[in-house]
Amino acid sequence: MVSLLIAVVVMAIVFDYINGFHDAANAVATVVSTGVLPIRTAVLLAAVLNLAGALVGTAVAKTIASGFADPAIVTQTVILAALIGASTWNIITWYYGIPSSSSHALIGGLAGGVVGLAGFGAFHWENLVGKVLVPLVASPAIGFATAFFFMIVLLWVARRLRPGSVHAGSRKLQLVSASMMAFSHGSNDAQKSMGIVTLALISFVKSGHELPGWAPAWVMPADSKSVPEWVILVCAIAIALGTAAGGVRIIKTMGTKIIRISPLQGFAAETAGAATILAASHFGIPVSTTHCINASIMGVGASKRLSAVRWGVASNILLAWVLTLPASAALAWLSMKLLAPFTAQ
Repeated sequence: MVSLLIAVVVMAIVFDYINGFHDAANAVATVVSTGVLPIRTAVLLAAVLNLAGALVGTAVAKTIASGFADPAIVTQTVILAALIGASTWNIITWYYGIPSSSSHALIGGLAGGVVGLAGFGAFHWENLVGKVLVPLVASPAIGFATAFFFMIVLLWVARRLRPGSVHAGSRKLQLVSASMMAFSHGSNDAQKSMGIVTLALISFVKSGHELPGWAPAWVMPADSKSVPEWVILVCAIAIALGTAAGGVRIIKTMGTKIIRISPLQGFAAETAGAATILAASHFGIPVSTTHCINASIMGVGASKRLSAVRWGVASNILLAWVLTLPASAALAWLSMKLLAPFTAQ
């Protein structure tokens, strides 16, 4: 059992790394596409701020750890299957340059794993609706609307200024907004892996197992509502390292294929996206940072004119958003069925 728990923790760290790699574009796509920073500098800055953001709270982690299934029925195999399903979907969408949601992949994976073990009734579907599906619609809508109106305000403020001054000033402002976006990404996304590791640890204890003598007591959570400090630190480092590796394919999609973005538009989109994500992190809501920033980019484009947004590309992104939950759930369900004979608990 200890070896299986270790496998789950390692897989969670791998998922966290892939999450950072997959979602590096969320923070840096616009700042790279506008030429404010070279790509390597941008992703390294994002990695540092992802690390900082991941250390500021655990509200989202607690939601993941206890909000979707009873830890008493969630086995290590369920969690391992969930991580395999989510990671597989992330790699598929990364390969095709599609900015899908790592958050929804993980939650979909957890649903698939739980259903694969104990049936549909074992998963808290009411929480999926309230904590995932409603924010799935609401957070991009808020990001889109915020970016749309913020861009209009910025254009009104800048209307009497010289174009050269606006361009130079907005390039500096975009450094600030890109930093905010990277920080907010860490504050929400890293906590999902923290939550899944904490869920694995709680499940281990509730299954009646004990740690071997060589393992220190602080490895386990102090109670069902706390996240061990080592989990916070390890997950923060993993997502930062993944971000530092960068995901160039998705950076190109977000930075150039949705709209041709200017520094002022980049500032507006990143500010709106970061504000939406930080608010969600504060209330413990596991939103998709990918959805928020993509919707914000669409919002600033639409503020100019609707035709400025390449809606064909946007529709492919929206399709990936819709498919992520069921696809990752199906992959996790299949993983659960394949793993079960070898990991009987």
